[in-house]
This record gives sequence, C-alpha cells and structure tokens, in this order.
Amino acid sequence: MSASQTSDVPTLLVKIFGKDRPGITAGLFDTLAAYSVDVVDIEQVVTRGRIVLCVLVTRPAAGSEGELRATVHSWAESLKLQAEILSGTGDNRPRGSGRSHVTVLGHPLTAESTATIAARITATGGNIDRIFRLAKYPVTAVEFAVSGAETEPLRTALATTAAQIGVDVAVVSAGLHRRAQRLVVMDVDSTLIQDEVIELFAAHAGCEAEVAEVTERAMRGELDFEQSLHARVALLAGLDASVVDKVRSEVRLTPGARTLIRTLKMLGYQVGVVSGGFTQVTDDLRERLGLDFASANTLEIVDGKLTGKVTGEIVDRAGKARLLRRFAAEAGVPLAQTVAIGDGANDLDMLNAAGLGVAFNAKPVVREAAHTAVNVPFLDAVLYLLGITREEVEAADLA
Repeated sequence: MSASQTSDVPTLLVKIFGKDRPGITAGLFDTLAAYSVDVVDIEQVVTRGRIVLCVLVTRPAAGSEGELRATVHSWAESLKLQAEILSGTGDNRPRGSGRSHVTVLGHPLTAESTATIAARITATGGNIDRIFRLAKYPVTAVEFAVSGAETEPLRTALATTAAQIGVDVAVVSAGLHRRAQRLVVMDVDSTLIQDEVIELFAAHAGCEAEVAEVTERAMRGELDFEQSLHARVALLAGLDASVVDKVRSEVRLTPGARTLIRTLKMLGYQVGVVSGGFTQVTDDLRERLGLDFASANTLEIVDGKLTGKVTGEIVDRAGKARLLRRFAAEAGVPLAQTVAIGDGANDLDMLNAAGLGVAFNAKPVVREAAHTAVNVPFLDAVLYLLGITREEVEAADLA
C-alpha cells in the first residue's frame, strides 16, 4: 500500500517496550496476523538491553479492534512487556525537501553538546527523523537523518556550532550516492603518518630544527610551498642514499590508519595518497598498505648521495587537487564521490575539490575552510563520517 493510499486510512500504532529477548518481534507479528492487518511502518531500537518496538498497522475489520487490543496486551504481559496502542489516521507526515546525514563525533559526546546540535538543526528549519549510533569507541559517533533543510546551509550552520562546542560534525547529502563506490585520497605527513618526512631526513643531516621551522610556516600558509620545499631539500645535500631505508623504518603510522585503509578496501573503496613529501617513502607506504594510488615529490640521488634537489613535477597545493582529479578519472569515480583528508594549507585545494573534504587535526586555516573537521587522534574516525559503523569496521578486521 503506497503512502498516498494510507494518507487517510485509519491506523493503529502498536508500541512494545521492556526487556529485550529473542522472539519478541516474531511474537508480536504472529499475534497481529490473526487480524489480517497490513503493516505500514516498523521501527525497532534496542538500548542497553531494553527494546522499543513500534509497528504501524491498518485498523482491523469492524468489531475486532477491541479484541486485537486485548490480545496484544495479554501477549505482552505474558512476556513481562508493556504495550501501548494508539488510534489515528494515516502514516507519518511527509518529510520536508532536503535530506542530509549529520554525523557527530564526541570524545566524549555530552548531553549539552547533543542538545546544542539538535537545536541548531531545528533553527535551520530541519527536522530530525532518526538518530542512530555508529560507534561507541574510540569515540562516540551518532548519525542524525535530517529532512527539511538543504545540505549546504545546514553544513555551514553546524560547522560554526561544532567549533564553538568542541565536537566534530559532518553533513552530507542523503541519497544513493552515499553507497556508491568511492575514492578516498589523503595527505601523508601528519595525516596518514605522525611524522613530517623531511624532518626525519633533516635529523640525519643535523638540521632538523631549521627544517621544522620552515615546515611549520609553510603548513600555516605563511610561505610559498614550492619555495620552502626547495629551501628545505637543499639542506639535505650530501646525505648518503642509505638514509632512505632508515627514514622508512622511522615512519610511524597515525593511530587508526591501518584500520581505515583495510576497512575501506574491504568495502570496495579505492584509496590513494598525495604528498608534498617524497616518493622514496610514499612508494613504500603504497606497497605496505595496499594503496591504489600514490604520488609525491622525488629526491634526486646521484652517485649514492642526495643532491639537495627534487626531480619531476612538484606536488604542491595545486598539484594535490590536480592529482585528486587524475586519480578519480583513473578510478572511474565522479569527483563528487571523492573524499579528501589533509591537515595543512597545501591540502586546501584538494579538500575543496573533493565531494567531502576532511580536515584531520588540522591548522586553524584548514579547519575553517574544509567541509568538516576531525579533531580526535584516530584516523579511522573518518569512517563514521561515511556512515560506516563500528560493527562493520570490526567485521573488516576479522575478514
């Protein structure tokens, strides 16, 4: 029976709540089946072992509603459950235009912050149709299904609110595209890994402090990236090429990095990295982690020594966005279906070009410009922004 057919049909809302146990849902429908009612809607939630089961059915034949009510109450009492049956007409009112998924991450997620987010959704004209928990650790992640508000204004409003109250919020448009094959491209230094690769090289050259200062200024957007890259690499001139293997062994993956990539790959996503660092490291990461794409700058090595120069096309801010588009074309994924993750100013073009740009523990200028921000130290928290549950993550781990 269609929504239009049930709009003025008398209906009964049957609500069952109490201690959960196997067989409750089947038992309720066995009880209702005797009265030849049609099912219009069902919603069931189990929280800390307590079930709330709501079933909307058409009203039974004349003269049998009282018997249905008595039978349902008797069945519920036999299982030490409570039942409530409400008469009415039709189904839920039609949802407003504009559908979005709002994902909220908290560490912890407080009642106060949840109230603030919910109030902000309402203030933008949105209605919360459903709330679902995606994860309870290492962060609490919940998803709101919202209708009645367009995605972009809602995203803008909630980004401001989230920054004020210290939670992470992502807003994406609802629709089939959310389940489509996607491409995730991420920065490497201080995103996929905890380190800045050039600083690892600089430590072996005895100029780590000098290089780190230039790197920090470049990531804040205070220096032109290409100029700063050449200046830093020049300090590495004369290093023996054997240092490459030492640096590879020193690289530390960000907590949750392996889980993020493994889960995405299990779900059919393609994953790539773009880096202002060096292919001497990203090629190794690609092999170790099973990445589909990888691109970075290349340190020039002549006669077993670093020359202090880079070769080939420079991967800078514009280059990262260009590579995102190239990877998407090669993967056969529309740009709107791409996700980009980064932390520095040279990631901004890439974040803005992607369908969803995620600032990961990023500099303030990046957090303000990205579609959403993740400020917890777990890279796999990005999975929740894609609607992937903790249970799906754990299933990928066991596969």
